[in-house]
Amino acid sequence: MNTKTHIIVFRLSAMGDVAMTVPVIKNLVKQHPKAQITFVSKQFLQPLFEDIPNVTFFAAKVNNRHKGFLGLIRLYKDLNKNKPTHFADLHNVLRSKIVRGLFSFFSNAKIAKIDKGRKEKKALTRKENKVFKQLKSSHERYVDVFKKLGIQINLQSDSSKKAQLNTFNTQKLGSKEKKWIGIAPFAAFESKTYPLDLMEKVIQKLSNEDLQLFLFGGKADIETLEEFQSKYSNVISVAGQLNGLKNELNLIANLNVMLSMDSANAHLAAMQNTKTIILWGNTHPYAGFAPFNQPSDYSIVPDLKNYPLLPCSVYGNRTFEGYEDVMRSIEPEIIVDKVLEIL
Repeated sequence: MNTKTHIIVFRLSAMGDVAMTVPVIKNLVKQHPKAQITFVSKQFLQPLFEDIPNVTFFAAKVNNRHKGFLGLIRLYKDLNKNKPTHFADLHNVLRSKIVRGLFSFFSNAKIAKIDKGRKEKKALTRKENKVFKQLKSSHERYVDVFKKLGIQINLQSDSSKKAQLNTFNTQKLGSKEKKWIGIAPFAAFESKTYPLDLMEKVIQKLSNEDLQLFLFGGKADIETLEEFQSKYSNVISVAGQLNGLKNELNLIANLNVMLSMDSANAHLAAMQNTKTIILWGNTHPYAGFAPFNQPSDYSIVPDLKNYPLLPCSVYGNRTFEGYEDVMRSIEPEIIVDKVLEIL
């Protein structure tokens, strides 16, 4: 690869999708150490890329400087100052299309965009004539973008040493004296969220083991998670407690297992090379959003015999009549047994 290779990689959201780019970028810089990468995303996602060599993070200010059409022109100009040689659009939405178009017309950069496979995803999630098969993962689709640019990437697991627990987390949580389990019980849509009464049974059973449990969530989840913390031993809610994503990632890197829904937390754990169990509801790993480099039996899906029309949706924003409670077909004992088996 040319020593002057400078690749703009564009993916603004969502958190889980950006996290899925991390294994790809790590393999890119490892296999092409002369390449310079500028990753364009939202400011709060910068910690995902801090420790990757040859990667500069560019925060797109989509609420002010880079807002609207004129803002996207400014974004193009800001990015083009360093004369990039390649532009990899891993998002392929209106904003990225505009910036991509400006690079195409006004620069010499080589351009490529992601193929999201909408047609085959529609076939996977429709009621009639469903085509139930494994589709390309998002990681593979990202790799394909670089392939179009003439940049070959061989997806491999991350063999680098995991981060030690940092000073902030040590002072906040104490030293690691037991095996640590993370539980992220929530997702963007109810159809992807394991029922809380069943999740409480999982927490109760695991709290009886010689383990330390950490509960992850957003601001809206704090009250529920703190209630679990107050009821069960060996349970700590870290929602809103870790002073930012950087410390959260550091804790996740030191977990023995993460239990998550089909949500960003699964991908944050997998990118840290933490063993990740994922519970699926009306979505399914066949759509290509399984966490990176995790064995297939770490994905726990509802009873497909009783719910043969699964998956109902790619993202969880749609369900079929009678499929509102598919996750109740996953018994808490199945989840607990899988956690203990991995440990």
